[in-house]
Amino acid sequence: MATMPQTAATSEQQDATKPPRTLVESVTNWIHVYSDGSVDRLGPPEAAPFMSIVPPYDEPRDGVTVHDVATDRGVDVRLYLTATATPPSGRRRRRPVLLHFHGGAFCVSHAAWALYHNFYVRLAVELDVAGVVSVVLPLAPEHRLPAAIDAGHAALLWLRDVASSSSGDSVARHPAAVEHLRDAADFSRVFLIGDSAGGVLVHNVAACASAAGDGAETLDPIRLAGGVLLHPGFITPEKTRSELENPPTPFMTQETVDKFVMLALPAGATSRDHPYTSPAAAVRAAEAVKLPPMLVAVAEEDLLYDAQVEYGEVMARAGKEVETVVSRGRGIGHVFYLNWFAVESDPVASARARELVDAMKSFVDRH
Repeated sequence: MATMPQTAATSEQQDATKPPRTLVESVTNWIHVYSDGSVDRLGPPEAAPFMSIVPPYDEPRDGVTVHDVATDRGVDVRLYLTATATPPSGRRRRRPVLLHFHGGAFCVSHAAWALYHNFYVRLAVELDVAGVVSVVLPLAPEHRLPAAIDAGHAALLWLRDVASSSSGDSVARHPAAVEHLRDAADFSRVFLIGDSAGGVLVHNVAACASAAGDGAETLDPIRLAGGVLLHPGFITPEKTRSELENPPTPFMTQETVDKFVMLALPAGATSRDHPYTSPAAAVRAAEAVKLPPMLVAVAEEDLLYDAQVEYGEVMARAGKEVETVVSRGRGIGHVFYLNWFAVESDPVASARARELVDAMKSFVDRH
């Protein structure tokens, strides 16, 4: 058996035979991509509080429990489950479900970040839903698009499996948290919701589900009742005025817009005009399928404001049911509602966040 020094020497000799690892792409403060395919994910210091991982918990906090589940569809999900009160009749009211796709330009972020936890715990209660199912998405450039779209569709099929389970076999197949969701959810009212890049996934997953054998039949017994695109990360073929003139934020700069999308698109893509991320191209690709009603939320100072507005306009021209709401005000930029420091301290951000939640509740209640 080799001694420890001999083992170390052997390892060094093996490393010496490998070609040196070189940096081939970087996004300031966020990501380093190397020639051997490895990736280092970083994060600016000011984003550290938002990037902390929130562990799951079984005891309710503010009316919600949080659970991590490995599905049998190849994706992991985080469940935010609301408490279910039993009325005097003894029959519980079934409530909608939100299927959530996190942001991060397809390249960074995680469903368990505090950035999402702090917002979606409250949103689950405010919208009076049975729960929020947040998908742990595969990240580019290791997993380029359509990997995240496929993961979102797989999570939707998993929801279908849960809804299809009878009470007897569901207990055997699913953890208690999933059984709770199955008993509380109205699966005829499943809403897709996503932030930034996750908003782009709302469109693409809805289109994918609808194209796969006339969607309603394929997804039965669940039904897509609507989609909520929160500051979707669409980009146009050429830079727009908002992209050039609106102020950057810790989570979005011109560099992140330029570089992340090219790291996320399929290998060999050289243009920003791609059906996965370009608003006009995305709508053209889905023109022949029936999409659920869409709510598009836009922020006045978002770098991607023009592209987001264009998505709503192109959807309307294509005959799709779409509603666009705009949050206005100084400092109201990309995913401002996720910045709890600003929402708690700035009256304008607080008011706009309240209006946004009210618009989402109205949309869900109407569909």
